[in-house]
Amino acid sequence: MAKAPYIEDHRLRHMLKVAAVSGEFPIRNVALLTCAYGTGMMLTELARFPLKAYLNADGSVRDESAVTPDIAYNGSERPLYWANRKVVEAIDKYLAHRIGHRHRVTTKKAAYRGLDPDAPLFLTDDGEPYKLTERTTSSGAVSYSCDSLSQLFRKLHQQAGIDGASAMSARRTFGVRLATGDRPVDLKHIKVLLGMKTLRATKLLIDADPVRLGKIAAGVF
Repeated sequence: MAKAPYIEDHRLRHMLKVAAVSGEFPIRNVALLTCAYGTGMMLTELARFPLKAYLNADGSVRDESAVTPDIAYNGSERPLYWANRKVVEAIDKYLAHRIGHRHRVTTKKAAYRGLDPDAPLFLTDDGEPYKLTERTTSSGAVSYSCDSLSQLFRKLHQQAGIDGASAMSARRTFGVRLATGDRPVDLKHIKVLLGMKTLRATKLLIDADPVRLGKIAAGVF
């Protein structure tokens, strides 16, 4: 099975710029893209991730939270850190929009910025939770998908001229950037941040594409 394409920095910046001026809910879409590319979360996780795992009760952003077993794509909890300034800025801008449009607000304005802490962090255009589809495999295993978010992510990539990319590109790009950034992260820590079961599976996900290796080699001299 072919890997989701890795998205180079300039293409990601272009996609975010296009998303910011396109569609009916650009603020939410930019926040979704930024969060996916900045945390490596899966779509079903983004659809169910609760606001209280992002905000403290006093309205401040949490330093650390977790993708809990009931939300995690593989049922295994993993840590999540809100250390990326761009991710926090995009989400906070979206939450301000939610407050202004009264999407899942409460009467307790002093707590969680007046938003329902148990509601998902990300909501549909109408301010409702994203719907998940439950599927049972021939072996009896149950899996979930979020078709509306899948379609949205494909659209956001396509309108920026990035063909063949999907939400999995965000997850893979997150892993590759951890491994090849200015301060490379070792495979064991990448495995934990992505919530993957084995080092081998982690390595397979983030192994560089031949095209990317060619660009690295081209810049040697």
